[in-house]
Amino acid sequence: MNEMSLEEELERSRRELLRVWLDGVVAGQDGVVTWAQLVRGGLTGKDIAREVRRKELRRVHPRVYVNHTGPLRWQQRAWAAVLYAWPAALCWESVEPPRKDDDEAPVHVAIDQSRRLEAPEGVTIHRMTKLTAHWFGGSPPRLRLEDNALAMAHEAENELDVIAIIAAVASKKFVTAESLRAALARFPRLRRRRWIGALIDDLASGSCSVLEHGYLTLVERAHGLPRGTRQAPRTTTGGMEYRDVEYLPFDLVVELDGYLSHNGWEARGRDADRDLDDLALSGKQTARLRWHQVFGTPCRTAGRIALVLQRQGWQGTPTRCGKDCALGT
Repeated sequence: MNEMSLEEELERSRRELLRVWLDGVVAGQDGVVTWAQLVRGGLTGKDIAREVRRKELRRVHPRVYVNHTGPLRWQQRAWAAVLYAWPAALCWESVEPPRKDDDEAPVHVAIDQSRRLEAPEGVTIHRMTKLTAHWFGGSPPRLRLEDNALAMAHEAENELDVIAIIAAVASKKFVTAESLRAALARFPRLRRRRWIGALIDDLASGSCSVLEHGYLTLVERAHGLPRGTRQAPRTTTGGMEYRDVEYLPFDLVVELDGYLSHNGWEARGRDADRDLDDLALSGKQTARLRWHQVFGTPCRTAGRIALVLQRQGWQGTPTRCGKDCALGT
């Protein structure tokens, strides 16, 4: 009898110690824990099954549990996704928590390119080459902001989307052109790598050479507009100024605003759309263009510029850049 009581006492002590250990683990992971962690802590399969029956643990994903039965907060869902896919890190939109009222937002996690893993409901899995090179850490672990932006840019469908991604990350307090260049060095096979590098250089210097080249190739040259004069000098009361593009015979100046480091660049692009429409209808002699007009709607922009040039005396006719050209839209 005494021997049995001693065994029961030892078993009760073991469970109490396991409970203390388990509480410590889940506290650091917002209540989420894996089968492997439980086993390392000394729990057996029977112990885990008992915890589940008692509703002390609830299965979230295969071999991943949470320590309550209520709805999961987004942070808990993020932990569950990372632990399910481990080794993994939050990525894409999930590197930063969503709005407080958006606990159902999907969770994006990155795993190494060499792995294959089925994504459970509510989780999107991305595969990256040399994942640990882009790791930031955190709770849960996540990619560096700069590396995450470049990984998203790698999968972007078009250059305007890349610009939006770079603009968004460049607006973050601790992101600089230097930190973006360092991240670029960690992506030797990045799509559009040279072009993105030039975009980062523009960010550092305050110039807009990428935007200027885009206007030349996507708007002016692609649609048969007359060739403008680049960086034409002009003496003003404030000193010497340089106009981005000037069509001297037709009294038209095109100014290119390539500023990226703010959150309102898309709104400014829409404002520039309205400015360009006004220009086409009223004959103002200065057009201010931004990323949206050059990389988002270059055909429409070419049509508006052509209308102004024709009003100013140009005898030519713009040409379509392809069968789907929206020149006349």
